[in-house]
This record gives sequence, structure tokens and C-alpha cells, in this order.
Amino acid sequence: MRKSKAKAPKAPKAPKAGRGGRWRPYAGTVVALVVVFGGSALIGAHVRGQKATEVKVPTGAVATDGFGLPVKPTVPVALTVYEDLRSPQSKAFAQEYAAVFTGLLATGQVEIDYRLVTQSDTDNGGRGALTAANAAACAQDQGQFAEYVDKLWAVQPADVTDDGLNSETLLKKVGTEVKKLDAAKFVPCVQGGDHDGWVRKSQQAFTAAGFTTVPVVQVNGETLADPTPAKLRTLVKSAVAKAESDTATATPTATATS
Repeated sequence: MRKSKAKAPKAPKAPKAGRGGRWRPYAGTVVALVVVFGGSALIGAHVRGQKATEVKVPTGAVATDGFGLPVKPTVPVALTVYEDLRSPQSKAFAQEYAAVFTGLLATGQVEIDYRLVTQSDTDNGGRGALTAANAAACAQDQGQFAEYVDKLWAVQPADVTDDGLNSETLLKKVGTEVKKLDAAKFVPCVQGGDHDGWVRKSQQAFTAAGFTTVPVVQVNGETLADPTPAKLRTLVKSAVAKAESDTATATPTATATS
């Protein structure tokens, strides 16, 4: 499973294996990138501290809240997946549904919006989910979000209490495995925590929506309980049919005139 776009969470009420399509992140106002070469550790800490609260939207993000990373925008069905890069459950879901998502994207009628959250940090302490999500957003700045996350799953600790992803060294090494990722841009972004504020806001929205575990899957904003590949395909098919029906109803019929 890999590639994406995004929208704000709603309260509970490619074609290659992996994430296919285009990705688009969401958040708030884009802030200027600040990179400090040299200088004291105190200055570096101050800059990073500011970025912990700044909301810097990864390149390509759209929508009202800017918390999603999408694939195949402007299509009738939006599939939203809340993903925690430290969570083994998210990894298992990504692997199980890779072929399903690839098939759905191939129809041209579905977009997949990935939203990065940090629930595992909240539950277990540490910063692995936050640090990894920031790195993934840095990869998104270069259009390599899906490719980066696919590589990241391979180094995710099997035990969620292991905060192994809280390592800039590891996350930068993963970046070297993504062929089109420019290290000159990626590394400063990771080290500076450029998207930390964006990730935190995404988690806040996740919590505000009443969610406490991942994965969470939504079809056009409606949360899917106990998702299975078969159930997901059925719901998507129904959503596409409804969208097409609504479009046909809204389109006036041409009337011949003499």
C-alpha cells in the first residue's frame, strides 16, 4: 500500500503494489523553512522548539485542515486511512491491504488519503511515531512519501513499546534507500523537525474525532467498523454508484427547441 491526499478527521457518527497514485498533505499555513548550519546547541534547540508548534504543511497538501496525504484526487470516492508509523497494527494493515488499494486506485474512481498520527507515542511514551511521521512528511516535500513509508515499514520495531524509530540516524538511512529523495533537502528537514507541528495537529484532530486506536478507515467520511477487504470493496462500490447517481440527478437534461 502506498501513495496519497487528505482531509480533516470527522467525528465518529498505484498502480504498483504499495501506495499508488498521488499524495497530498494537509495542515495550516506554510511557514518558512529555517536551516541553521553551525551555531550553538542552544540556538538549534530554540529553532527545533519553535517547529514543535509551527504547522508547516508538506508540499502538495490540500483541503481545509491539511492533515492528509492523498492519492488520485478529484474522484467520487475518498478513502481515508489513519496511520501510525510506529504501530505494528498499521504496518500489518498496510501490508494486508496493499493489493486491495492498488486495485481500487486502478479503477480511477478512488483516492486514498493517509493521515499520520502518533497514538503509539501517547500510549507508550517516546517520540518514535512523531519523528517517523516528520521524516515521512519531509519525503512528501519531494513527492516521495509513499516510497519512503514503504521502506520505513521494514525497519519498524516489532514491539510497539520499542521507541526505535526515534532515531534521526535511522530515518536518514531509510531515506538513502529512496532513489529520488534528495538528501541535501531531506536531511535538514528531518534534523530540524520541520513538520513536527503539523504531525501534532494531526494527532489532535484524531483525538478530537474520538479515535483512540489505529488503523481507522473511512469511506467518504464514514468510519468503517471492523474493516475487511471484502467489506471495503463492497462499500467503495456502493459509494461510487451513489456518487454517479447523484451526479446524474444533478445534471440537467438537454431539451430540444424548435
